[in-house]
Amino acid sequence: MSSPPSYPGIRISGCRALGAEGSNAESLDRLLPPVGTGHSPRKRTTSQCKSEPPLLRTSKRTIYTAGRPPWYNEHGTQSKEAFAIGLGGGSASGKTTVARMIIEALDVPWVVLLSMDSFYKVLTEQQQEQAAHNNFNFDHPDAFDFDLIISTLKKLKQGKSVKVPVYDFTTHSRKRDWKTLYGANVIIFEGIMAFADKTLLEGLVPVSPCRLLASSRSLAHRLHQLLDMKIFVDTDSDIRLVRRLRRDISERGRDIEGVIKQYNKFVKPSFDQYIQPTMRLADIVVPRGSGNTVAIDLIVQHVHSQLEERKLRWDMAALASAHQCHPLPQTLSVLKSTPQVRGMHTIIRDKETSRDEFIFYSKRLMRLLIEHALSFLPFQDCVVRTPQGQDYAGKCYAGKQITGVSILRAGETMEPALRAVCKDVRIGTILIQTNQLTGEPELHYLRLPKDISDDHVILMDCTVSTGAAAMMAVRVLLDHDVPEDKIFLLSLLMAEMGVHSVAYAFPRVRIITTAVDKRVNDLFRIIPGIGNFGDRYFGTDAVPDGSDEEEVAYTG
Repeated sequence: MSSPPSYPGIRISGCRALGAEGSNAESLDRLLPPVGTGHSPRKRTTSQCKSEPPLLRTSKRTIYTAGRPPWYNEHGTQSKEAFAIGLGGGSASGKTTVARMIIEALDVPWVVLLSMDSFYKVLTEQQQEQAAHNNFNFDHPDAFDFDLIISTLKKLKQGKSVKVPVYDFTTHSRKRDWKTLYGANVIIFEGIMAFADKTLLEGLVPVSPCRLLASSRSLAHRLHQLLDMKIFVDTDSDIRLVRRLRRDISERGRDIEGVIKQYNKFVKPSFDQYIQPTMRLADIVVPRGSGNTVAIDLIVQHVHSQLEERKLRWDMAALASAHQCHPLPQTLSVLKSTPQVRGMHTIIRDKETSRDEFIFYSKRLMRLLIEHALSFLPFQDCVVRTPQGQDYAGKCYAGKQITGVSILRAGETMEPALRAVCKDVRIGTILIQTNQLTGEPELHYLRLPKDISDDHVILMDCTVSTGAAAMMAVRVLLDHDVPEDKIFLLSLLMAEMGVHSVAYAFPRVRIITTAVDKRVNDLFRIIPGIGNFGDRYFGTDAVPDGSDEEEVAYTG
């Protein structure tokens, strides 16, 4: 298969062979060649698809895995797909270590590392028995769920969240709880057969170059859209055997006789028949794995150039102009501007108002806002018996549960008012910070209750000017399978621009506020506005030239 012209099949040679010797895990360590990476051997008994940040800590920074890149346009959709790297190679060739080195060198904030180990099929009882006696071939294409792999990669590239199984190598089974992964700037998919599914592999045995090329085309269309770069880690077979012995003995509780039996019976023949032929599908072949820093540097340079080409800034100008002169959407509900409500707005908008008074009247408005919002929840008829023994035809909440989600930091000030009127309400939090170099909103922290998809969710932020963070927060809820029409966005004050942006992107989200101001200035402050709510409420100093939505640090 011909390689893309931007990185034509690079192979950096110099692979060193090494004979295996020794009879236990401890004596195997000295046989491994030095690679100079400083990474300790991975120790795990389950597949490596984690949703908890961080994936990797470096001396300079933390690289997050649970987060979303900010590539959304004014329609609330992701404009550019993530850059997907396929990382193949034999068992214990060092794929995971190479992946971690690429991630660290890339220095991008949002990365997903997806391991093929997570996609082993569920074994039957007979297969479980075979696996317990080292008689099941885990290196055969039939052992993997390729349909799930393809669908998972497609969703991740589109920026959608996915549920990924977690495989337990000690019991040869999937764990009950699956992990949630999000789309990212870069997706690295690593595994022994990262470049092939059964459609391709059926044509690889035994094989003429013409037949291989023909069978490769059957998969080319599927993988071409999924993997933007394909890397094969080519490590000497003796080194891979030594690493596998050490790993399976020390980390998975296997005995050396069983490991060698499995290697000779399944691992080596499968590598020769199914895995090594996929090397010619790779754009880049990396001998010596993590020891080949020259190859890794070349990979990182190319990925950086691709990310620059795909880069899309959060276009505030597009948001500001997209819906000018349009009527306010029907999904918007503004609290009736009674003299009492207008009086409270007068107090909290006054720059001379003391902090104590600002907090007091803000809390009063929050309570009224939440009471108003609850009237939009579904209710059904019900009958109760009064203390006088009479029936009363009333109403009761028709949903399962109410969950509040606050956009930190200002949104958390609304939590006490919600708790005061909703008994046993569950609370989640989302932290969205503005990248000070790009001005783009980025998700940095997420904590949501379990099974939130069944709930009506009240999303809280005190001010919404552009709608950038609100749109990202709604996206996160949708990623957790919360139906759009079950999301209620509550804010004390909104700008028309923010209302239009959210309503256009998510037309079934109910938007509820106490007031809507018409203008947003060049610094994206609401005019006439309320100032920076978080700074006035918490008594912190304002950051110059920031927006009303938590200034530079937090974008609403």
